[in-house]
Amino acid sequence: MLMASSAYDCVVIGSGPGGYVAAIRAAQLGMKTAVVEKDVVGGRCLNVACIPAKAVLRVADVLDEVRDAGSFGITVGEPTVDFAAVGERRKKVIKTLTGGVSGLFKKNGIDYLEGHGALAGAGRVRAGDDELDVSKCIVLATGSVKKPIPGTAFGGRVIGTEEAWALSELPGKLVVVGAGASGTEIASAYARMGVGVQLFEALDRVLPTEDADISKLAERGFKRQGIEVHTGTLVENVESHDDRCTFTFGGQDDQAEWLVIAAGRGPDVEGLGLEDAGVKLEDNGLIAVDGAQRTSVEGVWAIGDLVHGPALAHKASDEGVIAVEDAAGLETHPIEYVDVPRATFCSPNVASFGLTEEQAREAGHDVTVGKVQYGAVGAGTVYGDRTGLVKLVGDKRYGELVGGHVVGAKATELIQELVNARLLEGGYPEVARIIHGHPTLSEAVMEAARAADGWLIHG
Repeated sequence: MLMASSAYDCVVIGSGPGGYVAAIRAAQLGMKTAVVEKDVVGGRCLNVACIPAKAVLRVADVLDEVRDAGSFGITVGEPTVDFAAVGERRKKVIKTLTGGVSGLFKKNGIDYLEGHGALAGAGRVRAGDDELDVSKCIVLATGSVKKPIPGTAFGGRVIGTEEAWALSELPGKLVVVGAGASGTEIASAYARMGVGVQLFEALDRVLPTEDADISKLAERGFKRQGIEVHTGTLVENVESHDDRCTFTFGGQDDQAEWLVIAAGRGPDVEGLGLEDAGVKLEDNGLIAVDGAQRTSVEGVWAIGDLVHGPALAHKASDEGVIAVEDAAGLETHPIEYVDVPRATFCSPNVASFGLTEEQAREAGHDVTVGKVQYGAVGAGTVYGDRTGLVKLVGDKRYGELVGGHVVGAKATELIQELVNARLLEGGYPEVARIIHGHPTLSEAVMEAARAADGWLIHG
């Protein structure tokens, strides 16, 4: 902990991807800046969520590559998982990245203050037992906390996603409740490491916010990994025991070593002093903000999972930049949340932006759809993924690109081209005529654009 002053231009409460980026940008703009963190530098994303999740998922991806080696002419034995070593690598990755954030704070002259942060009156922040005077902006960036499903409580063998990524040993059987991004990542990682996995979703398909075509292909992939998928199914009567968790679904009794609830999160606002400060909330409990992230209280901004929009780290980071630039008097623009890229690192990868085909039709667009499987381009066969799919949703009137959806290898990288095209006011006809390197998976993006424009070459 570094306590260099009691007066700052900017104080950020929370040091996750939203908070630390906001602090660095504020310092770049000449503000004397401090970050208050009640837990560990880097927040939940770097310590218990996004980063450890991807570290473990990478292990499962490597396992896949080793198991597929024979099809590439390489003979190897059946790989085994040293899960203790997996855990050590996960910790090393976390330490490297959180250490990097600490280094960035030092480089930019930002004070890092350990303790619970809260609003303490106009232009004041409580940091543990100390109070700070803040002259320009207070940024609330405390993220979100796990929520149980109705009729359950966390504890014992009932855990959240953070605990799921930090298990000390591989279980024999794992139950995951919630087949959104977090739930499918957990299910996909552990199934490929040899764990028996049941995946439950109350809605009618996995990844229910994704395009229906994408969900269908993703579910096929999950089942090939041995995941037992149950959609349109509620998990009930959950009870934790010393060595297992029991539950029921569809009139059946079942049990597993761990039951992971991955069915939603809520804003972490407890103890922030919002009510006393007069900060208004929306009906769903999120902090109400305008397009520049300003709250109802002058001098206080809020970002990330505390406010509306997708609960994504990269969205929080951009909001952090907007908040402090607004405080500095710079011109800012509100985020178009529908166009923020969404990335799920299960196998197969899933990524998207914009509207699904169904949403586009409901919104009244004159819809055109371009769909191309990875197998239509050379790279799909070369790299061993012919089943992936790129789907573009456009509006015929002006060639507008209103949505992009990808499932398959490197989907989380491929989606960015479509996001960039839309941001730069390009449409699917422009993507169709951009020269793409050969042989690359990105050619499937080009071909999908050509399909939307009515002149698919490879297909």
